[in-house]
Amino acid sequence: MTKRWFITGTDTEVGKTIASGALLQAAARAGYRCAGYKPVASGAAMTPQGIRNEDACHLQACSSLPLTYDEVNPLVFIEPTSPHIVSRVEQRPIDFAVMSRGLAALTEKADWVLVEGAGGWFTPLTAQQTFADWVQHEQLPVILVVGIKLGCINHALLTAQAVAQSGLALAGWIANDIQPAGRWHQDYLETLQRHLRAPLLGEIPYVSAPSTQDLGTYLDIRLCPLIA
Repeated sequence: MTKRWFITGTDTEVGKTIASGALLQAAARAGYRCAGYKPVASGAAMTPQGIRNEDACHLQACSSLPLTYDEVNPLVFIEPTSPHIVSRVEQRPIDFAVMSRGLAALTEKADWVLVEGAGGWFTPLTAQQTFADWVQHEQLPVILVVGIKLGCINHALLTAQAVAQSGLALAGWIANDIQPAGRWHQDYLETLQRHLRAPLLGEIPYVSAPSTQDLGTYLDIRLCPLIA
């Protein structure tokens, strides 16, 4: 049976894509046929190949299976704003059925599928529905990416509480050093470990050009049976 789960973050710009790529690299090293999936992406550029989102391209590159861009990212918008806004402006509704069909297709190909969200847990996709609603519909276990900075403890605990209230499992969490470690860095980590009721899968250090490096060595997917 294919293992699949959802990556969310404590906020936007906390390194979900870097963590997702690292997880795919770790899974490939463990021998899985793995695929990254970003069903909805906003913030893209027009290229000779068509509209491309940088994060989706990174997931495509880190997948161990050869995938087309459309398989990785079926719904993409150029404007870098909340998906429900840009989809309304462009009159291209975000359809849960399209998102689910893409996930089902990858599940047929891979035995390890990682789904990356957009923004935080409650990012709106339509006027009435959020990304969390779709994740709940698909019953995906959740991995939380915490960007280690001032305020991350509150954001992480609130997100974990929201995931629990949705009835989904918090499979694990990743500490992502989005800035050089400061005076209270270790205290933040220790507090998060004490309060988050899920295994810490690893800490990704602050590095330059993270998208060009193999960061999977910093994560241990064996720490969570739902993942490994």
